[in-house]
Amino acid sequence: MISKRIEVLSESLTMAITTLARELKESGKDVLSFSAGEPDFSTPEVIKQAAIKAINEGNNTYTAVPGTTEVLTAIQTKLKRDHNLDYEIGDIITNVGAKHSLFNLFQALINDGDEVIIPTPYWVTYPEIVKYSGGIPVYIQTNDASKFKITPAQLKGAITDKTKVFILNTPSNPTGSVYSKEELEELAEVLKDTNVLVFSDEMYEKIIYDGLKFTSVASVSDDMFQRTITINGLSKSVAMTGWRFGYIATPIKELINVIKKLQSQSTSNINSITQKAAIPALLGDADDDIEVMRRAFQRRRNLAVEMFNKIDGLSVVKPNGAFYLYINFKKITNDSIEFCEKLLAQKGVATVPGIGFGTEGYFRFSFATDEKSIIDGINRIKNFVENYK
Repeated sequence: MISKRIEVLSESLTMAITTLARELKESGKDVLSFSAGEPDFSTPEVIKQAAIKAINEGNNTYTAVPGTTEVLTAIQTKLKRDHNLDYEIGDIITNVGAKHSLFNLFQALINDGDEVIIPTPYWVTYPEIVKYSGGIPVYIQTNDASKFKITPAQLKGAITDKTKVFILNTPSNPTGSVYSKEELEELAEVLKDTNVLVFSDEMYEKIIYDGLKFTSVASVSDDMFQRTITINGLSKSVAMTGWRFGYIATPIKELINVIKKLQSQSTSNINSITQKAAIPALLGDADDDIEVMRRAFQRRRNLAVEMFNKIDGLSVVKPNGAFYLYINFKKITNDSIEFCEKLLAQKGVATVPGIGFGTEGYFRFSFATDEKSIIDGINRIKNFVENYK
């Protein structure tokens, strides 16, 4: 009865664990959840007020499928201001969050047997949508020693005559690794004279630490600009996870037109109120709020890294971006499902098994929560590790 196509999909492990932790907490269990990729801050007031104004002014109708001219112009302005990227309005389309962006892209581009290069650890959704679209994930392994970043040699070795797309996620979910401009330029050299497209997932671009500067891969050369499809949104940077605002930008007009056609037969336009609310965020009116969140995340990162690295059997590479730690517990066990299940059952701490991100012997810990909970949670993990059976 069920289609064979849907059978290749696995449920999102991050969403499943987040839901389980919430249910346990609602049932009265003492649960601390570090599983969700969601800021614990409220959406900035300037964005809320833009939404309220839009509602009061009756902006409740359909819009053009890609989005209103106003919101597309705001995205265009943001990309020029932040990265000196010159896109035309027709190079941009809004989507129902970045997952929707990726779904549309893979459906529009991938034919059966096309290969998609995915560095590991990866965001859980990448390989699932590739497989659903008939593509073949090709993984490049990374580890703590490389700070979870691939080398040009690894990228070159993964490219075949079937390679269609290379997925780049910086800052990374789940590791928080950030590629420098120089590292991106080296990867760009490998891609020259190939037909490989780049999906650049830049959802965490505003959450970056230690004075580092984020570089959008499309900005490193004209060749990269022409082959890059930039994917971004507002869920992480301005705490708009539930608003569902994502977008795609690429000079490949044929691709944008095909996605527009696909979206016209599925979601049509994204929420009209969300489009209005997104404009002040895109134009920089919430930048002060972003900085408040970024500084808080940096303090929490420093606290959590220090505490974890004092626990025998655990280690973590200090991330330069996003709000996750990718904890190595290989000295204890290499079964991340069992480790995380026992941790939740015995100590009421919810984390995400590394197997969901394509690597064993790790778990992801989100520090997008208050410092008291972080301290309590890590102390519970310490006690759990010391008595692990």
